Amino acid sequence: MAKTYEIEVDCANCANLMEEATKNVDGIKAATVNFMTQKMIVDFEDGADEKKVMKAVLKACKKVEPDCEIEL
Repeated sequence: MAKTYEIEVDCANCANLMEEATKNVDGIKAATVNFMTQKMIVDFEDGADEKKVMKAVLKACKKVEPDCEIEL
C-alpha cells in the first residue's frame, strides 16, 4: 500500500538523505522523497502499522534534518 505525504525539506541533498533513512525503517517496502514537490511517497510492507511506521520515519528523518515536518 503506497501513500503520499506532504513534507518540509530544505534542500535536495537532505531529501536524498531522508529517502535513504526512510527506506531503512522497518515496515517500509520503498520510499521516494521529492524536494521539488515537497512530497514523500511511502510503500508499506503488507501488514505494517502505518501510524507506528510513520512515527519511526519521522524520527529517522529528524536525525537528517531536525526541523523537517511530515504531515501524517
